[in-house]
Amino acid sequence: MIYIKRGLYEENLEIGNNLKNIMLVGDGLKHTIISGSKSFGCSGGGYSTFNSATVAVTGEGFIARGITFRNTAGPKKCQAVALRSGSDRSIFYRCGFVGYQDTLYVHSQRQFYKNCHIYGTIDFIFGDAAVVLQNCMIFARRPMHGQSNAITAQSRANPNQTTGIIIQNSRVMAAPDLVPVLSKVKTFLGRPWKEYSRTVFMCTFLDTLVDPAGWLEWDGDFGLDTLYYGEYNNFGPGASTSGRVKWGGYRVINSSTEASMFTVENFISRDLWLPDTGVPFTSGLY
Repeated sequence: MIYIKRGLYEENLEIGNNLKNIMLVGDGLKHTIISGSKSFGCSGGGYSTFNSATVAVTGEGFIARGITFRNTAGPKKCQAVALRSGSDRSIFYRCGFVGYQDTLYVHSQRQFYKNCHIYGTIDFIFGDAAVVLQNCMIFARRPMHGQSNAITAQSRANPNQTTGIIIQNSRVMAAPDLVPVLSKVKTFLGRPWKEYSRTVFMCTFLDTLVDPAGWLEWDGDFGLDTLYYGEYNNFGPGASTSGRVKWGGYRVINSSTEASMFTVENFISRDLWLPDTGVPFTSGLY
């Protein structure tokens, strides 16, 4: 366990495969901030998306509590990751993730996020982990002129992969900088980075910023019939499914049995690792 006292730490940190069961404890997401500015694309940041992460974790059993991970490259620098996790059984509790495009890279393995704040614009929760985000505050920010926001970009490339992005009991809202231009910027729940992209929003508040279509194409009709995008018991002014896309892979989930496939208990094998961490979680749908 490593205590990181309140302060702004401008650095890049990597916790590698040989560093297992590391726990970073900060003084709260408003007070302990790790900040970087590496980026890829657009204005030539000089790094790959993978290597742009302010903090990157691959050692299994990682836990972070009360810390904000930030990338300040800005919208003009395109892909700029605040945190990348490929750590199996990694947990982020009461943490913040702040960036624009590609803020939170849930790269691989099993991951759990609880009571976190996530800010971004394009594909700002992306990757191919088996991940559940529970009781999180998700804020879409103001992108560059002419751009639309996409909250998720899940990258399952094979139908046999047990991966996906599950957002449960959370809130999707506009960040303060988006509010003044809300009528001019479209915000979507996600788009298919890979052919079998899988994302589910369930029991989550969707505010007015969510476009009636709900979901955005990646490239023409790529993946639209093979993806799995589901919505279950969401609520709020942006939660109506009457105007949603008509893709073959999109579904309004009406069965609690189907929705239960994506709970902490069933999707990330909670009995094997979560109870011993002391981090609170909801095992089922409610």
